[in-house]
Amino acid sequence: MTEQEKFSLEDGILLIKFARENIEFYLKNDRSIPIPEEIKKRYSGKYGAFVTLNRIDMEGNPLRGCIGYIEPVYPLYDIIHRVSISSAVEDPRFQSVSPEEMDKITIELSILTPPKLLEVNSPEEYLTKIVIGRDGLIAERTMRRGLLLPQVPIDQGRNWDVETFLKHTCNKAYLPDDAWKEKNTKIYSFQAILFEEKEPRGEVVRKYLMP
Repeated sequence: MTEQEKFSLEDGILLIKFARENIEFYLKNDRSIPIPEEIKKRYSGKYGAFVTLNRIDMEGNPLRGCIGYIEPVYPLYDIIHRVSISSAVEDPRFQSVSPEEMDKITIELSILTPPKLLEVNSPEEYLTKIVIGRDGLIAERTMRRGLLLPQVPIDQGRNWDVETFLKHTCNKAYLPDDAWKEKNTKIYSFQAILFEEKEPRGEVVRKYLMP
């Protein structure tokens, strides 16, 4: 069974409902909800995961918050419990989400496969090893590390090629555009199992990326 097959649409519905309830309760009560036993039992496997919040009424980039863990070091239920709130109130790029805003926000959940180091003899090999729409990327050099999810190059009308994706990932790590060409920069790839609300509190769908 592949990682993709381990999570059904039913799983996505349950996990996004859990994330939304947690966020909305926290925004009104300044504390998180207790984790339901069903969630603990079903999602105790360790995964990296990101929760992304998007505003449906914003022109251009609708991003309102995105926080996650890259490495699979905590149970999935624990990660979602933590980062759902963090995405709403701790993303340093944005002001905290207000309770009223949640009426205009859709939730996206990305469950990550473990990152794998891309081993190449020359940087040009990255251009054939990375598949847009399938792979997310991590750029790493010393203490600097940046991640972009697989959907980033194709969401919001973007049509990035692999080189553009590499440049933006390096920038996310506060590295120069061409840092991916240097030997002391490590590039990792991963995939994501992705679920999202079509509208606030609305239908949850599984978003299939390109194979």
